[in-house]
Amino acid sequence: MSKQEYIGNKKITEGLTKVLADTFVLYFKTHAFHWNVEGAHFKPLHELFEEQYTELWETTDEIAERIRALDAYAPLSMQDITKHASLQETGQMPDAAAMVEQLANDNSEIVKNIFPILRAAEDAGDEATTDMLIERVSVHEKAAWMLRSTAKGL
Repeated sequence: MSKQEYIGNKKITEGLTKVLADTFVLYFKTHAFHWNVEGAHFKPLHELFEEQYTELWETTDEIAERIRALDAYAPLSMQDITKHASLQETGQMPDAAAMVEQLANDNSEIVKNIFPILRAAEDAGDEATTDMLIERVSVHEKAAWMLRSTAKGL
């Protein structure tokens, strides 16, 4: 591997680690909201959150395995995850409307955070990472849209 390839991979793996960390924080927040949502919209929100946290959980493995495929290590502790994450834990019990708003905003934030690493992967010719991140953008944009549309009825 040339020095340029190493530098490109390091930038990509560091970016993927941040995407993984944000995905993990969003996974846990979505799952916790699934457990704790209450009110008139309990059932549809409970089901929507379950659909979203299941997808997020599955993708954490995909992102971590891509990091490993690029010859770097995935985080080994919750402390390591949280130090790389830009998303914040909720820290309090929001009502259903605030849960939906937080998740919509977090999905949009992940999209913004993905673009720099997506561009780096494109520049490095890393098509596997590029494809994976394009898919992540699509999934998070759809989740944000669904949550914002749901919020209109709360």
